[in-house]
Amino acid sequence: METQKPTILIIEDDDMQYEIYEDSLSSSYKILRAKKGSEAIKIVKKEIPDLIILDHILEGGEYGLDYLPEIKEALPFVPIIIVSGALEVHQQFMALQGPRRAHYCLTKPIDLRELKRVIEIALKECGDQEIIKQFEALERSRRIDAQELVSRSVDRLSRQTEIKKLLTNSKDCPNISALARHFKVARKTIIRDLRELIRRGELSPEIYPPSELQKEEDASEN
Repeated sequence: METQKPTILIIEDDDMQYEIYEDSLSSSYKILRAKKGSEAIKIVKKEIPDLIILDHILEGGEYGLDYLPEIKEALPFVPIIIVSGALEVHQQFMALQGPRRAHYCLTKPIDLRELKRVIEIALKECGDQEIIKQFEALERSRRIDAQELVSRSVDRLSRQTEIKKLLTNSKDCPNISALARHFKVARKTIIRDLRELIRRGELSPEIYPPSELQKEEDASEN
């Protein structure tokens, strides 16, 4: 049985540079391409990549770093490698800081061996592995409620996975009260789950527009 290749989204407007990436990486990875940050946002709403390579200077006068927060908001646990020859040191530093940061920053001209090494590390150490590490760190902590917190996190991820399966092919707006009864949790919990799934790009915002979710949340608090 053939193992599915990890998917890499390459956000790069230069055709020659993209061909270098494609020639070097396509044997081991499935490659998607966007020439603009705005195009990349549309792509990740349809297919979630396992890793993103992001250039800074993009087509149409767009800048990759301007789209970094939005990409991370949609895909918080997908590792991002910035590859650019146009960033000052302080820009590189800023791109690697904060909650909506990139994981790595490499300069052009790119060393393909180094890029492959970083990709392997990112796929192994980042993404879902970050969640696992958080759980492990919590278990090692001395907090009395550590086990309870880990259990809650696992339950939440399991519930969200099932919600995603239930709603992925649905064209109707989900019934929050029905989901709450099904999973035996509060309506506020289901609303939070839907927000997180939409933010991570695992559900389309069209399934439950943010304004409608806010109305449901306000109703739950009254």
